[in-house]
Amino acid sequence: EGVFNKDETVKCCVDYVRRAPIASNHTMTHVLNFALKDVLVNKAPAKERSTQSIDQKGSQVDENKLRFDFSWGGSITVEQLAAVEKYCSDIIKEEVPVDAYIAPLETAREISSLRAVFGEVYPDPVRVIAISPTPVTTILENPQDEKWNDYSVEFCGGTHLTNTKEAQAFVLLHEEGIAKGIRRIVAITRTDALNAIKAGEEFEAKVNAAGALKGNELEGAIKKLTTELNDITISAVLTSKLRDALGKYGKAVVAWKKEMNAARSGEIVEELVTAASNTSGEKIVCRIDFGIDGKLAKTIATAFGKKIKDKAFLLVSADVDADRFMVFTFAPKGVKSVDCKAWAAAVTEGTGGKGGGKKDSANFNVSGISSINGVLEKAKAF
Repeated sequence: EGVFNKDETVKCCVDYVRRAPIASNHTMTHVLNFALKDVLVNKAPAKERSTQSIDQKGSQVDENKLRFDFSWGGSITVEQLAAVEKYCSDIIKEEVPVDAYIAPLETAREISSLRAVFGEVYPDPVRVIAISPTPVTTILENPQDEKWNDYSVEFCGGTHLTNTKEAQAFVLLHEEGIAKGIRRIVAITRTDALNAIKAGEEFEAKVNAAGALKGNELEGAIKKLTTELNDITISAVLTSKLRDALGKYGKAVVAWKKEMNAARSGEIVEELVTAASNTSGEKIVCRIDFGIDGKLAKTIATAFGKKIKDKAFLLVSADVDADRFMVFTFAPKGVKSVDCKAWAAAVTEGTGGKGGGKKDSANFNVSGISSINGVLEKAKAF
């Protein structure tokens, strides 16, 4: 804001504090570009190398992140992303010099490992950035030497580091397809990357610790950790690993629930069988709370039908915390006089209950357990 007039002195200053992370993200974008080609093309099976290529399709660099868009005709595996992230991190650890040199365009184009943006018009002379222990001047003495293929060499006029060690760390945050044949990677460096690495290590320790939990405690931990994982800033590779771990824990919870349900269903069946033995007529009515679990109710019905052939039951099960209850009816094949759907519909009439079924089995859910006693009375009177 403000104005200045002709003949006034103006002092221009570079914001080096802001520029430092921009330079870091820019240099590591060059490294990322090279790493993608190395992992996805150079290390690909021989038959795939001639059919795939990596070309830059867009790039955005600021003090907070780097974003790189590139051509690739397929998905990228977690293992490949891990290899790309490792390559970038290793280049930082190896403290590779970053050299800038302005050279004649025609001469610079001869460098064997040169990566340039397709369709870009470059000035003559052009600025060459080499992330290499060998300076650009030496590379230009023998530009076709194949050993330059081991290093990133690009035309670029932007700000850069002088050594990769200045980037401190690299973390790949996201990778996704954004259009047909175009994918995008977002990454961070320096303090942001170091913080992400630390956060990842701490969160991984929490996930590992959760593996020692069992049953309801493990289920609760999975829900909490999954929510946290959705919000935390850590490596995409680590995120995938931790999601797999939480998925494995989830399968353990499902198996535990099956065991518990099997044990619980046996107990409920015995209660129903006892009630049947002590009840005259063709119908029994019971309330046994095991939540709103239609699958478990069907398991109970199947087991009951194998033991009792001459009585139908209406079973009410409440989920007090959810303030809901289930009405489940079942009639073995030998009981022809009981219409289970009509029975369940009649007792839940006026409660707003919803459900359905057939003559031999029905299931209705009702909101508000305050009406449960009235339902039980209707069931007995039906």
